[in-house]
Amino acid sequence: MSVTRILDLIGVSRIVGGQSILSDINLSLIPGEKLGLIGPNGSGKSTLLGIMAGLIKPQSGEVYLGGKPIRDIRRRQIAQQIACVAQHADTSDRLTVREAVELGRTPWLSALRPWGDEDEEAVTCALDVVGMGNFSSRDWSTLSGGERQRVQVARAYAQSTPVLLLDEPTNHLDIHHQISILDLVERLSSTIVIALHDMHHALRCDRVMVMEQGRCVALGSPLDVLTPKLISEIFRVNAQLVPNPAGGRPVFSFQSLT
Repeated sequence: MSVTRILDLIGVSRIVGGQSILSDINLSLIPGEKLGLIGPNGSGKSTLLGIMAGLIKPQSGEVYLGGKPIRDIRRRQIAQQIACVAQHADTSDRLTVREAVELGRTPWLSALRPWGDEDEEAVTCALDVVGMGNFSSRDWSTLSGGERQRVQVARAYAQSTPVLLLDEPTNHLDIHHQISILDLVERLSSTIVIALHDMHHALRCDRVMVMEQGRCVALGSPLDVLTPKLISEIFRVNAQLVPNPAGGRPVFSFQSLT
């Protein structure tokens, strides 16, 4: 029986200023999958997410959303299918926290479909799940970096899309809110692609893609892919997986290469 694929990349490459940013990326996602992107800074993770979202055009290759070339799909229709959380979010507009999250409902609104109770409920729920419900009336400009990140996750959650792309969403967050966001990601039924730095966080994913200099160097289940040999080659550290004294997933022990 064939498996439904929601997002496919075939031979995707991108070159900027004569430098290869992505090279021949092939990837197929299925509904409900959690895929982690792991790699050193500059390995192409953010560019890959931008191409998946239809925000960046590849020089070669094709991206398919629901079996159709994403280049042939209108931006509004893409936004009804894919929500994104950028690594850095800012705005010069004077917005309250609730107004920022309300922007997530924009793809669903039109003259024939004005704002309604469904939208109000989606925004309230999104604020609550990231623990920002009490911040609704706060001005965006008064928020810390971590608070802004949580609001951006809430905005994407309120967008109610089957695909969610997250570019290092735990940046700037304290450990409590890192775990809260990752717990939320794990609970969602959406197909999720999440760029990460912490390999412990990557162990939560169904699959992991390891990237280096714009190339996919490994793709598979976290425990199969994140081996001491690969981690040493890509991240230049010694790593060992050791049993978790509290039970559950194993943990990494890292040492610098001497």
